[in-house]
Amino acid sequence: MSMLRRMMRVSNRSLLAFIFFFSLSSSCLYFIYVAPGIDYPEGNNSSDYLVQTTTYLPENFTYLPYLPCPEKLPYMRGFLNVNVSEVSFDEIHQLFSKDLDIEPGGHWRPKDCKPRWKVAVLIPFRNRHEHLPIFFLHLIPMLQKQRLEFAFYVIEQTGTQPFNRAMLFNVGFKEAMKDSIWDCVIFHDVDHLPENDRNYYGCGEMPRHFAAKLDKYMYILPYKEFFGGVSGLTVEQFRKINGFPNAFWGWGGEDDDLWNRVHYAGYNVTRPEGDLGKYKSIPHHHRGEVQFLGRYKLLRYSKERQYIDGLNNLIYRPKILVDRLYTNISVNLMPELAPIEDY
Repeated sequence: MSMLRRMMRVSNRSLLAFIFFFSLSSSCLYFIYVAPGIDYPEGNNSSDYLVQTTTYLPENFTYLPYLPCPEKLPYMRGFLNVNVSEVSFDEIHQLFSKDLDIEPGGHWRPKDCKPRWKVAVLIPFRNRHEHLPIFFLHLIPMLQKQRLEFAFYVIEQTGTQPFNRAMLFNVGFKEAMKDSIWDCVIFHDVDHLPENDRNYYGCGEMPRHFAAKLDKYMYILPYKEFFGGVSGLTVEQFRKINGFPNAFWGWGGEDDDLWNRVHYAGYNVTRPEGDLGKYKSIPHHHRGEVQFLGRYKLLRYSKERQYIDGLNNLIYRPKILVDRLYTNISVNLMPELAPIEDY
């Protein structure tokens, strides 16, 4: 009888040990998967310096509605089949009409976990009507798989002035902040399509350059300071650097100025590891847009201009139309809407 009692005590201890170990391992596993991923500063990423093994959640892993969404979800398979064939807005609206969780403005939030980031995606726009449906066809499913709360803001420049991508971003930022409480802002060219759904569209402690490897540049970073295509900053970071410059009329230079602003404010730029930052671009050849020849002079005085040219000297009158998939902000930009004193 005493032998039986001893055996039962041993069995109970073994059972308790098993329960403790299982609970501890489950907690550790959840922590590993919800912990933020590795950031690679500036031009360095894992494909150039080291091999980074990234583990994603198994298919049967259960996460809970009251806990933060993990960054490494099983739905994120990696390589995406990017198709740049034209598709109509009617087809896109019909496709996403089946998703009743998409609210006006393309606002979507996950229900099975708490979104780690609330992301406003800003898209500068003029005369690219065939690109927008392709963009939404690729971006909406990817961001849903990443379990981010998000909405899209298309900032459309009207009038005859040269295209001012940077000022459009500033306008979009101000309007998005009026619309909802966002904490992460993605500045996204409409012709850039991600090729990997593990390129996580959340923000971090440092500004993020998502589009590190473009097909039109043979998937090679053109130069260390390249900050174009797709970038992301927290609301706090963007306000601290005073946004984009408003003085760049025509294409070219505004991203280099943003790089300077970020570094003058004490930040570094991070990029995705390995091939996560691959993008396919839709050909367009800057149709009808002129190159800004004065960009080099402005870049020489980036530091002097930073806090007199940006969010704090912008005046505009928007016309806002809310579509089911995005909010359209039309604005006629002119140089006098962003007055700047000599420096």
